[in-house]
Parts: sequence; C-alpha cells; structure tokens
Amino acid sequence: MERTFAYLKPNSIQRGLVGEIIRRIEEKGFKIVALKMLRISESRARELYREHAGKEFYEPLLAFVQSGPVVAMILEGEDAVKRLRVLVGKTDPTEAYPGSIRGSFGVSVRKNLIHASDSVESAEREARIFFDESEINDYSLVIEGQL
Repeated sequence: MERTFAYLKPNSIQRGLVGEIIRRIEEKGFKIVALKMLRISESRARELYREHAGKEFYEPLLAFVQSGPVVAMILEGEDAVKRLRVLVGKTDPTEAYPGSIRGSFGVSVRKNLIHASDSVESAEREARIFFDESEINDYSLVIEGQL
C-alpha cells in the first residue's frame, strides 16, 4: 500500500473540524498508521515548506502554521497520494469541488485547513519531519481485503 502524509492546520483545530476531516479521510478508505497533535517548530516549518523559500507567501505561511497546534498523520491506501489530493481539493476553496474538504469548509487560499503531500517522494520526506519510524503502526483493518 502507498503511504502519504497530511496535517490539519491550526484553523482546522480552531474551527472544530478535526473529527469531521478525519471522518472523511477514513470514509474514503484510508488507514491512519500514525497520528499526533503538536506545535510545529520554526525549523520543522522551514523544512516542510523549503521549496517555497523566498516566495512572497513563505513567511506568512510559516507564521500561520506555527500559530497553534496541528494534527499530523500518515495514511495508507491504494494510490494514496492522488486520492487524498482529490479529497482535499484545490488550494483555492472557490475552485475546489463541492464535497472536497476545502470545497466544503475552506474560506481562504492561504489558510486552507489541510496540507497533503503532492508526491510519494514528498510524502516520505514530510512524514520524516514529523514522525520517527517507531511511531508508524503496521496493522490490518478488519475490512482489508473485503473492499
């Protein structure tokens, strides 16, 4: 199974959407293999968004993701990266499909509720920023193999 990384940004927590977003992720058949709530340090934020360094939105993005707790997770599933990106929706909530997470709950391009890795390589790199290998759980769901 393919793994991907995501985290719920501070406004997801502030708006009380953690349970609803995780419910949607699980309903789509993703298996959560790692999950934790934490504050993102400046060094973690800079490492996570290093490809955006120097862009006009970089510093405001770093400040936003450090402004409160986040919920980080590693998910497993078939074609996990692509499927999660579809579920999350486009960055601009006005362009995100209705029913996607950002289409349903998003109000801002810059404060867009959730981050989802854009490739398997990014997912592996980003997951290592937040999780040690010992924090990733290998288990089977009762329904695995029945879908």
